[in-house]
Amino acid sequence: MSDDRRFQRRIEDFVCLHCMETIHGDGYTNHCPHCLHSCHVDINPGDRAANCDALMVPIRTRNDSRKGFMILHRCTACGHEKWNRAASEDDIDEIVPLLDG
Repeated sequence: MSDDRRFQRRIEDFVCLHCMETIHGDGYTNHCPHCLHSCHVDINPGDRAANCDALMVPIRTRNDSRKGFMILHRCTACGHEKWNRAASEDDIDEIVPLLDG
C-alpha cells in the first residue's frame, strides 16, 4: 500500500451542512453524529484531496459483525459512495431506519 492511501488523522471541528450543528472532531470524525450527513472532502480517509466538497447523505446502514454499524454515504453532486464506520456518539434513531432489511 502506498503512503497516499493510508489514513491521515485530522482533528477538525466543522458545522454540518445539513442540520447546521457544530461538531467537535476527534480525528476520526467523518460525519455528523446528529443527522449522519457528511461532506465529500476525501479521496482517501483524511487526505482532503477531493475537489467535490458536496453534501454526502446517509442512504443505508448495515450491522457488520466485526466493525459494528456501517453507514453508506452518497455524494449529492457526483454520486460517489463510501462506507464509514458509525461512532458510539451517533444517533441510533438515525441509524436504525436505514438498516438493510
